[in-house]
Amino acid sequence: MEADFSEMRYELQSRDGLWRRMQLECQQLHTELLKIKEYKDMQEIQIKHQSSRVQLTEQLENKNTELLLFSESQERQQEELNKIRNHIYREEQSHCSEQERMKTEISDLTEELHQKEITIATIMEKATLLERQLKMELETKDKLLAKQQLLEFQYQVIKSENTHLKEMV
Repeated sequence: MEADFSEMRYELQSRDGLWRRMQLECQQLHTELLKIKEYKDMQEIQIKHQSSRVQLTEQLENKNTELLLFSESQERQQEELNKIRNHIYREEQSHCSEQERMKTEISDLTEELHQKEITIATIMEKATLLERQLKMELETKDKLLAKQQLLEFQYQVIKSENTHLKEMV
């Protein structure tokens, strides 16, 4: 029995040793599995980073293309703006010269109007003077007409007296 017991002990020890090796191997396998999982996670992260890097690179290229197009568009707009500015400048110059011409024309017309006003004032003075002279002449003629009528009346009276005297003679 002791021999059986010893054999069992030896077998148990051997099984215990096996069990411990198996546990150690399991731990090692578990550790390796964790390392593999970490490596796999790292690879997934790298793949994600690479894909996101590719996406970012594509986005960057798209943005660069957009920026280039925007820059070209901005250059065209700047050229158009310069054309518009030049056109406005020419229009302003034309407008200024037109204003100067109009100012000169207005000044000339004002001077001409002033001369005409002076002429009108002179004519009005002459007309007033002529009107006064005409009134005076009319008054003179009225007086002469009144005198003539008076003289004619006197003539008629004298003629009538003369006729009466002739009849009496």
